[in-house]
Amino acid sequence: MNLEIPASIKTWSQFGHPLLMWVLLGLSIYALYLGIQVRRTRTAEGDARKQLIQGKFNLKHYQIGSLLFALMVLGTIGAMGVTYINNGKLFVGPHLLVGLSMTGLISISAALSPYMQKGQDWARYTHIVLNISLLGLFGWQAVSGLEILQRIISKM
Repeated sequence: MNLEIPASIKTWSQFGHPLLMWVLLGLSIYALYLGIQVRRTRTAEGDARKQLIQGKFNLKHYQIGSLLFALMVLGTIGAMGVTYINNGKLFVGPHLLVGLSMTGLISISAALSPYMQKGQDWARYTHIVLNISLLGLFGWQAVSGLEILQRIISKM
């Protein structure tokens, strides 16, 4: 049985990944803000700490991080699937390799959660370094992704 995907779906499916990734870039910046607030809460004292605790930044940071993790993995797999369906191959280049690396980094970062919950400073510092690196790579991916998107649009 040979299932043929309609051309309109093949065409428009190419825009799902870039849209999702721009949303995730914004969520990543928000997660950074929340992480900074978690850190401020941890180091604050007295009334300032009580005030920060009410913000529930730790819970929000954990929830946004979990959402980012899930959507980044699905976005990576989805983009590879759409590229293969539309072209019959994957284009192995910097954008794909950095994207796969980012998926690995966010996986490691998420895996550190149990250690951070037990107060392990090495896990916190590793988490911070991985996620700042991830945010830098995300910025680069946004630029290289726009170049790819321009090539796709020019061929339409």
